[in-house]
Order: sequence, then C-alpha cells, then structure tokens
Amino acid sequence: MRRWTVVGAAAVVALLLLAVVLVRWGPGGGSPAAAPSPSPEPTATPQLTTAEVYEAVAPSIVIVERLAAGERVAGTGTGVVASDTGVILTALHVVNGGEVRVTFADGTRSAATVEASDPANDIAALAVASLPPVLVPATIGNSGRLAVGDPVVAVGNQLGMTSSATAGVVSGLDRAAAGDDGSKLAGLIQFDAAVNPGSSGGPLVNTRGETIGIVVALANPTRAGTFIGIGFAVPIGTALGGGPGSDDGPQR
Repeated sequence: MRRWTVVGAAAVVALLLLAVVLVRWGPGGGSPAAAPSPSPEPTATPQLTTAEVYEAVAPSIVIVERLAAGERVAGTGTGVVASDTGVILTALHVVNGGEVRVTFADGTRSAATVEASDPANDIAALAVASLPPVLVPATIGNSGRLAVGDPVVAVGNQLGMTSSATAGVVSGLDRAAAGDDGSKLAGLIQFDAAVNPGSSGGPLVNTRGETIGIVVALANPTRAGTFIGIGFAVPIGTALGGGPGSDDGPQR
C-alpha cells in the first residue's frame, strides 16, 4: 500500500511538471510566443503655417517682365525657380510677344529667353543669361495627391505688389477655364486664394512648402480683370511636362 502511495505521488508530481512545461512553452514547443505589440502610429507630415510656407518659397519667386521697344515694360507677371539649373516656370501669356527680363528674390536681374513652351496649358519655361550668386529652387510637390479642401498659398507679384502671399483652399479639381487669349484650358486646380493681374506664373504651394501648381487664370465674368473668388492653376506635373501627378522635369 505504501508503495502505491509513493508511485501515485510521483505521478502527480510528473503531471504538475508537464503542466508547467505546457503552460510555459505552449503545445508546439520551442520559444514562447511574443506578446503582440501595438501597430505604430503613422507619422504625420508636418504642416507649415502660412508664414512658414511663404518663408520656404519666397527665395524662389521671380518677377517676370515683358519688354517693348526701349526696354519699356509692357507686362508683368511672376515666375518660380523650378530647378537647380535655373529653369523658371511662368505663364506663357506673360512672356509672349516681347523680350523678357527677370528679377530674382535677391535683386539680381537677367535677360531671359523662352526655352520651352506649352500653349495648350499656357506654360513657359525660361532660361536666364545669368544666375544669382545663391540660387534657391522651389521644392516640387505632387499635384496628383491634392484633394478639395486642402489649404494652399499663392505667391506672386499681383497688381505690382511684389511677392505677395494669399491663403485659401483647393475649391475644385480638373476644372476648365478660358486662358488669357481666349483659348480653353483644362485639367486645372481651382482655388480661392486671392490672385490678380501680375499673379500669373506664380506658384500655388501646399502646407508642406511644395509647389503644386502654376497660376494661369482667374474667373473673370465681368471682364474687369480683378479677383472674384476663383483662381486657376496648372498642376505642377503638367507644367513640368509629365502629367498632373508627375514631378518629371520640363520637356524641351
């Protein structure tokens, strides 16, 4: 009887040890399963204030002047330095029909020529004769990621007031509007940041400080030529020659 008691006690101990092993290692053996860790929170892209957006893009803003005989200024618009080689994007109607002069943000002046043009989208790429000592190209964004309601900033030389910033939102996408010469422009970004004569060719900038469009037109039902709450920009991918959601370089 005592022998069976000892054997029974040993069996109980063995079962307890087995239970401990199963609990610790699991029925499949091997290392213990790691406790599930929570998924990392996605890192939000920092959003700049309007002042910070302006500070980021202002060094890339250019005054664009169309000159008549005797270097008389016949028209004024805006441009933006779009590459580290000094290519300037602007609206084609700003530079059509005359010699071109540009003034960089640091005051450097230079003659410029139309290196490439896209009449269907009212876009011109300018090459300059001389660059400033420090060239600051704009950061190019992806206009294909825009959504209605996204905040934007327009910077330009409207009504002769150089490098003016206005803020608003994207009001619509894939819009059509009449160009300066009456031609129809399509695939445009509609926005409500104020623009006026002189703004054409300037950048439309997102809250990451990236240029996502080139201003080309404003709604003008009264033919007064002043802002009534609707402006239009060519998506930067289209302006660069690669399509609305592209950031390819200018086509020559």
